[in-house]
Order: sequence, then C-alpha cells, then structure tokens
Amino acid sequence: MAETVDEITIDWKDENGQQLVRQLKKEVLTSGAWSTIMFLYQDFDKKAANWGPQKIRVVRYQKRGGKYIPQSKFNISSAKQARQIIENIQNWLPEMDDQDSSEDLKKIE
Repeated sequence: MAETVDEITIDWKDENGQQLVRQLKKEVLTSGAWSTIMFLYQDFDKKAANWGPQKIRVVRYQKRGGKYIPQSKFNISSAKQARQIIENIQNWLPEMDDQDSSEDLKKIE
C-alpha cells in the first residue's frame, strides 16, 4: 500500500510477474485524507497476447493508518462513453456555476 499520493499506481502484475494492467498517465484530482486520482491505463489481453484499448479509471482513496486504501472506483471503458460523460458535465456546469454564484451572494448578505 502507498504512503503518499505520488506512490499510488494501478500497474499490476500477476503471480508470475506478467504485467496485466499498465498505467499510462495519472492525474491527482484531490489529495489529502480522501484523495481522488484519474488514471489512463490498458489491460493486457492474454488470449490476443497484446494490450487492449486505453481506458480511464477514477479511484477514490482513503488514508488510514498511514496508507492509502482504495474505497471506490469507476471505469470509463470507451472513448464514446468518455465523450458522453464530458457532454453531460459540460451541460450541467452552467447550473453549478449559477448555484455557486447564488451561494456566494448569500455569504455576502
């Protein structure tokens, strides 16, 4: 288990030492006692003997006893799914901006 956010990886090898998950990129979205990290990765397809398509994984970690422990994860398995998520977030962001603005006004009053 990792002790720092920088040490966290999703690279994974089986008991024979063959790498089955290859981390390509990592972006720390939040860090602290609860950290959220987004990874770009690939799974190794043993039958085809090559790396599969790139995927995205978002993982939420909790630091307990000095170690980061994964608590939940979400995988985005295709570019199509990623685009759908992006589209929906872009559509919802104006509503969130409006909410943030009204909350800021309440603080001033």
